Amino acid sequence: MFVKEKFLETLEISLRLDFGTTLEKASEMEKYLSLSRAIMSYVAKQWADTKRAYENGRQAYYFSAEFLVGRSLGNNLINLCIYDEIKEILDELNIDLDTMEELEEDAGLGNGGLGRLAACFMESAATLELPLQGYGVRYKEGLFKQKFVRGFQYEQGDDWTGKGDPWSIRRESLSQIVKFRDFSVKAIPYDMPIIGYDTKNINTLRLWQSEAVDEFDFQKFNEFKFDEAVAAKNRAEDITRVLYPNDHERKGKILRFMQQYFFTSASIKDMIDNYRRVHGSLEGFAKNTRIQLNDTHPVIAIAELMRLLYDEERYRWDYCFEMAQEIFSYTNHTILKEALEAWDIDIVQEVCPRNFEIIQMIDHHFISVLQSKGYEKSEIDKMKIISGNSVRMAHLGIVASHTVNGVAQLHTEILKEQELRDWYELYPDKFQNKTNGITPRRWLDYSNKRLSAWITNLLGSKDWIKDLDRLVELKKFADDENKLKELLEIKQKNKRDLAAYISKHEGIIIDPESIFDIQVKRIHEYKRQLLNALHIVYLYQKLKENPDYDMVPRTFIFGGKAAPGYFRAKAIIKFINEIARVVNSDPEVNGKLKVVFVTNYRVSYGERLFSAADISEQISTAGKEASGTGNMKFMLNGTPTIGTYDGANVEIVQEAGRENNFIFGATVEELNEIRHKYNPMDLYRDDETIRQVVDSLMSPLFNDENTFMLLDIYNAITRGSDWEKADAYFILHDFADYVKAQQEVDKIYRDRNKWAKMCLMNIAGSGKFSSDRTINDYAKEIWGISPAKVD
Repeated sequence: MFVKEKFLETLEISLRLDFGTTLEKASEMEKYLSLSRAIMSYVAKQWADTKRAYENGRQAYYFSAEFLVGRSLGNNLINLCIYDEIKEILDELNIDLDTMEELEEDAGLGNGGLGRLAACFMESAATLELPLQGYGVRYKEGLFKQKFVRGFQYEQGDDWTGKGDPWSIRRESLSQIVKFRDFSVKAIPYDMPIIGYDTKNINTLRLWQSEAVDEFDFQKFNEFKFDEAVAAKNRAEDITRVLYPNDHERKGKILRFMQQYFFTSASIKDMIDNYRRVHGSLEGFAKNTRIQLNDTHPVIAIAELMRLLYDEERYRWDYCFEMAQEIFSYTNHTILKEALEAWDIDIVQEVCPRNFEIIQMIDHHFISVLQSKGYEKSEIDKMKIISGNSVRMAHLGIVASHTVNGVAQLHTEILKEQELRDWYELYPDKFQNKTNGITPRRWLDYSNKRLSAWITNLLGSKDWIKDLDRLVELKKFADDENKLKELLEIKQKNKRDLAAYISKHEGIIIDPESIFDIQVKRIHEYKRQLLNALHIVYLYQKLKENPDYDMVPRTFIFGGKAAPGYFRAKAIIKFINEIARVVNSDPEVNGKLKVVFVTNYRVSYGERLFSAADISEQISTAGKEASGTGNMKFMLNGTPTIGTYDGANVEIVQEAGRENNFIFGATVEELNEIRHKYNPMDLYRDDETIRQVVDSLMSPLFNDENTFMLLDIYNAITRGSDWEKADAYFILHDFADYVKAQQEVDKIYRDRNKWAKMCLMNIAGSGKFSSDRTINDYAKEIWGISPAKVD
């Protein structure tokens, strides 16, 4: 029970102990940190009670290189159901809660959908009172902070803990030693509470930080070898310094693989220690333990578990392998071959040589199984784990897991019928689909309070927050003009808020009365930000030809980061920023067209963007996007999708209705038919509109400052290269259909009642996309775990 007096006492104690100050004299940051620590004190007992409630039964563990949790303060208050009480108390103290929330840095623990999905899953598991613990890496500098200099992306360190991290507890007594080939480091766990909604259950996200076993060599320092004196400290801390270090050179590849081995080794050792502490031995360990591998990054955990069981616990090899298959399950998140990690043998041997030997043993066993089933050598070569000079991590994940799942219906079918067809034929019972989901607490109840209150009023209770299927009841208001008008008013207020935020943080004035057309996601060619950009060029050219061209004013908003070593993705960012420079400075089009690329897109920025969008851009090449979760966030906030039949878009259309979204472009089947004969130059030569748009890349209008970035994009679309076909992502093929779909958006948006109905039907159809549903399916159908309620 929340007690105001106890909370105030804890707040004042924290200010005195941590900062030697009082409420009257404390800085805003000191108030934020003390407020957060007071909340941590409030949940401490429930957190400990949850750990005890889980420890005797079967538990699941979610291994992920990313957990993009975002900010914690506001969301935790929502889930504890004390947001209003805390706001009232702070108001009495003349402290603004919104200011406190804005002072918190987004935790730099992820990049895109993979990490945000993991965070949603963790929150849903806590809400459903399921015994699930997360394991990952505590990156000191995150991915990076993005800034733009003359339109180019520049990366800066993201020291998100620099001013303090009140939401984590350092558990040094539980540290583990991780041994690499030629040195060892200390893995220090930091525990973060994952607070479920309206429950006493509080789950744990344990993140590992790498530190030196011996941080300082006094002898070397005394010999004036100052750099050498701290060399071990720097080497150890580099392992968890940055998420996804640039791996264009071998040193970067080694560091990436070190990260993966580091956190999985520490996590497996931690699990074994905990199990032995509770049960006295490892008897029943496989029966009571389930590990979900979130993509290929943590797959080396399979070899590490077997190494520990085989070398240190002295179990028989076949028993170790059976235990691994009983414990592990693997989620595939991609059909892009370059994302199905394959590590050079010499890198695996340099980082963890014994694990490579274990992988060889697994591979030999697997090959013998295939031979016994009559597989030909050519078939075995396609499927074996070690091939040529590479260790194929996805193959290891499939062989040594009891379940393999895709993350959307279409994605799973593509895996079974195309990319992993051989594996599906070998292991048909292993394959499942688990369509991704998002937590409605953060992505609606917290980030869009106006819409949340409106839904609660219409449905008569807050039950929908834990049962998102209840949103289907909103369909009965689809023809209620008053309710539809209210929905549009909510969206308009959110748009005004976003416009004010962008004005303050980006220095760009945008019109809240314009259509907010938003595409926010990791920058990658298959996600086709370039298609969106070329359409803007098309509109700009139309307006220059005819300033009276009839269109609803439109603001295009982009957000997302390109990997530091991904030249073409950074070129696309530069191109979009060049378009923004030209368009936004041209008074002839300024009343109808605006372009914004928001800086340093992150969870907290997304919370503002999803709630204010009019149209959601989900325009990836069909068959390339595994699922997507941004599409679900837009949908939940009442935003129609303009998109291809790709990923979860297929299911969004099934749930909300095609008539309430804008679907365009070639399907997977259609692309498969034309792939071998497609020549974009035919379109370039025959279609003047396409030619003008593409030629803009080489016009003096846009300036890449002699970096050849725009030339690279132009060549990729029109000519290709020795290693890739021209227009590999079918941008020109889908361009005309995309323009047509955008014209339909313009037309229907003018009918405000019809548009509002489309928005409402998207909200009403979004129940399927709750991460509560997804994680419950994992619990029942893959992990076999049950709720353990804390009283």
